[in-house]
Amino acid sequence: MAVMQEFKEFALKGNVMDLAVGVIIGGAFGKIVDSIVGDLIMPIVSKLFGGLDFSSYYIALAGQAAGLPLAEAKKAGAVLAYGNFITIALNFIILAFIVFMMVKQVNRLKKEAPAAPPAPPTEDVLLLREIRDSLRK
Repeated sequence: MAVMQEFKEFALKGNVMDLAVGVIIGGAFGKIVDSIVGDLIMPIVSKLFGGLDFSSYYIALAGQAAGLPLAEAKKAGAVLAYGNFITIALNFIILAFIVFMMVKQVNRLKKEAPAAPPAPPTEDVLLLREIRDSLRK
């Protein structure tokens, strides 16, 4: 029974719940970025590279006939699907840039607390200053 109590305390800690929410939102955010890359950016990139489906670029490693769709080429043997890799790498770069911009904005919004004014000197300090000043004369 002690293990269940310990697990309950662990699972209900604030930072664990925050992490769970972050993972769920991150998964949904990743799908949005996938859609941006796959539906908006990669069609423009593929148009620049001749209008082909960029994610289907590959190099046949098992002697497949040229011009097969990627799925069929994979069924026929090993392929080096570099177009798909480039799409995923671009997806990562966009996601990392968006996260960087979000963190940058949050840090900008966090204003440093204004520095507290210095405390007035104590009587001892004032007395010592008076002694110091009288010795200088």
